[in-house]
Amino acid sequence: MESLPECLYQNGDLSDEDLKTLIETNQYDQALFALAAQRRKEYYGNDVYIRGLIELTNFCKNNCYYCGIRRDNKNIVRYRLTDEEILSCCGNGHRLGFRTFVLQGGEDAYYTDERICGIVSEIKRLYPDCAVTLSLGEKPYASYKTFFDAGANRYLLRHETANPEHYAALHPEEMSQENRKECLWNLKKIGYQVGSGFMVGSPFQITAHLIGDLRFLQQLQPAMIGIGPYMTHNGTPFKDYPNGSVPLCLRMIALLRLMFPYALIPSTTALGTAHPQGREMGLLAGANVVMPNLSPVKVRKLYELYENKICTDEEAAECRGCLQRRVASVGYQIVTNIGHVKPRKNIGKS
Repeated sequence: MESLPECLYQNGDLSDEDLKTLIETNQYDQALFALAAQRRKEYYGNDVYIRGLIELTNFCKNNCYYCGIRRDNKNIVRYRLTDEEILSCCGNGHRLGFRTFVLQGGEDAYYTDERICGIVSEIKRLYPDCAVTLSLGEKPYASYKTFFDAGANRYLLRHETANPEHYAALHPEEMSQENRKECLWNLKKIGYQVGSGFMVGSPFQITAHLIGDLRFLQQLQPAMIGIGPYMTHNGTPFKDYPNGSVPLCLRMIALLRLMFPYALIPSTTALGTAHPQGREMGLLAGANVVMPNLSPVKVRKLYELYENKICTDEEAAECRGCLQRRVASVGYQIVTNIGHVKPRKNIGKS
């Protein structure tokens, strides 16, 4: 009889009960990670895609209970990058071999649709060989469409949790899980390569929530799936809750690779913050993307979604070089192409 990891490898899915067993026990971890690594090699070889992260602003209108840049945190210094600073980050990144720029920020009204479109179109004009990814939160359909028409290729919007009650426990009343999901479906309808994902180990999370996240992603079929351990911040109502579990996060990365073999799955900075070898461990569990920071060093510490974030003092070149060595240390190689989702093989059910 095949083990549960082997069944998942062969079929691309399991029952909720079997997923619960894999999530809650560590006895299958060795086989799970090995099969996830095998599956990602079948689709992507030893390639690890690199994305240049530019953190535009730490102003945010939202008051999410878990986030360090939440509106009511009065103990942080706020900043916004100018258009010129953003383009300078892209220029530096392009010289370092980056061919995808991820513009990320809080939901900040200063960055109007017109301003975002101007930035996106100028990046595409200056660097036509590059992809632009946006991660700017919930927007109306019309805004997403104008960004897409200006040249944006991808949009990242984590659903955070697919369970309505859990979502309500993590967010203030004015935020709606229904709206978050509608945004994701709108992005797909427009034609973006869509990225979603969830936190692992967030307050009040149970195994059923994680299984629900996997089921929602099966419906959405995103091009990219970003997960990381929940990381606490002292400026939030959740400051006394523990960080998420690294082993559980690695287990979920492996499950994602086996259930969504085509997906681009980052080994996140949060994982590297939670464990000194966290990003390497993420790659060995099936991840195939890393996202070094191209933001100016002067603002790195200010974009503090959680505390003690790594790499805040490194210049972009240092950050890229460090990651390249780390990726190579576990047998993979950074590639500098855009990295569209083009699976090598059609294996398993996704």
